[in-house]
Amino acid sequence: MFTGIITSVGRIVAVHALGSSSTHGKRLTIECAPSYLDDVGLGDSIALNGACMTVTTLDPAQCQFTVDISAESLDKTAGLSQTGAINLEKALRANDRLGGHMVSGHVDGIGGVTHFAQISESWELRVLAPKVLAKYLAYKGSITVNGVSLTVNRILDLDDGCEMSINLIPHTVENTALKTLYPGSRVNLEIDLIARYVERMLNLDPQQNIPAAR
Repeated sequence: MFTGIITSVGRIVAVHALGSSSTHGKRLTIECAPSYLDDVGLGDSIALNGACMTVTTLDPAQCQFTVDISAESLDKTAGLSQTGAINLEKALRANDRLGGHMVSGHVDGIGGVTHFAQISESWELRVLAPKVLAKYLAYKGSITVNGVSLTVNRILDLDDGCEMSINLIPHTVENTALKTLYPGSRVNLEIDLIARYVERMLNLDPQQNIPAAR
């Protein structure tokens, strides 16, 4: 589990194919800040732009680690198939502060940035989410964009999806890779975990889950 509070901005510095066909995944080499790996071990989970990945090798001296990402995960995420800046978050400890909201590290869909501009001291980010995610988005609800826990300020239901408007304070822009976004950027979205369970409970027919008599 994660909280959507980014602990560092890293960079994918190399992408290596794990096979010769499109069914093979890739190995990513990520460069991070000095000392970031001091409390990281092999097999630990780190979210890359909101997608939970497993550390497969560590090189603290070079401030680098690797993860293997499957073809399925590459198909369902954005920004993990090429070099560039990414948001990093280590897995939540049981005694950590929950500064954002409960985040699973499982990407629910890919959104498209429609607007990103400074307004006074802050920035307005507008993202068009897939229509299938519209029912999970609400005014003042939580959304994870590229691993960052954010609050939805406005929603607009459209024929091709749901556009949400988000306010980014300067600290968020300066300390995450969101500052690299531009209209047309594809971003990873994870809906609020609670909204997922509420939708399931409201739409489940209890009669379909009654065990057969023996």
